[in-house]
Amino acid sequence: MAWKQFPYPDAAYVYTPQTLEAAWARLHAGDVEPFPTHTALVQAWLAFHAGDFERAVKLGLAVGVPGYAVAHKATCIYATHLEVSDSQKLDMYEEVAERCERQQNEQPDNPAGYYWHAYSLGRYALGTSVVKALAQGMGARVRNSLDRTMTVAPMHAEAHIAFGIYHTEIIDKVGTMIGGLTYGANKEDGYQHFKTALALTPYSALAHSEYARALNMLDGKKKLAEALALYEKAAECVALDAKERLEVEAAIDELKG
Repeated sequence: MAWKQFPYPDAAYVYTPQTLEAAWARLHAGDVEPFPTHTALVQAWLAFHAGDFERAVKLGLAVGVPGYAVAHKATCIYATHLEVSDSQKLDMYEEVAERCERQQNEQPDNPAGYYWHAYSLGRYALGTSVVKALAQGMGARVRNSLDRTMTVAPMHAEAHIAFGIYHTEIIDKVGTMIGGLTYGANKEDGYQHFKTALALTPYSALAHSEYARALNMLDGKKKLAEALALYEKAAECVALDAKERLEVEAAIDELKG
């Protein structure tokens, strides 16, 4: 397949190994990924942050399981924000989910193997049918992987966001009673996950936007002003890399819509 180019190239997103290490804690507060020791993985992360997602995937996969974190993050961010083919998106999410299961076996204490498993399965469900995915047991798989992520990395802000989305989507699709009894979904629990993510990463456009989306879905007009304020904050976030820029632009698009 032909990968689309990152549409917002910026010299500010082009790091050196030294500047990347200096900015690492801020860039990876959301996923608590450790700074890589493997030279090829440093190059893969440099490509990721600059928006060269295809190169990041290739370099990461070439290293094997230790490179899955960067490869999966690049694949999922690209699929979510830039891939236009619905079938190609689903194929990418499916491939990530399958590789994550190998990563979980080989790196049982690495949160990336569980988080990207949950993310890819969740996005796959959103791209097909959440109700059908739940009937096929995908909800339990997503929740199990998010639970495991929280166990090994309780400060994983993006896992909190994903958990918030989990609660939101299930309640929206099957209702409060079935969602709660069958899948353990609860609106207030979901909101708390978003609040935790915002406390951990107050500069995250993603955290602001997904919380806003949840408020719109579950509370509608009652929380319209709060949701709008969250989208506005998301649009004002300062992006330090390509991923963050895509998330800011997505928030801007929501405000335009």
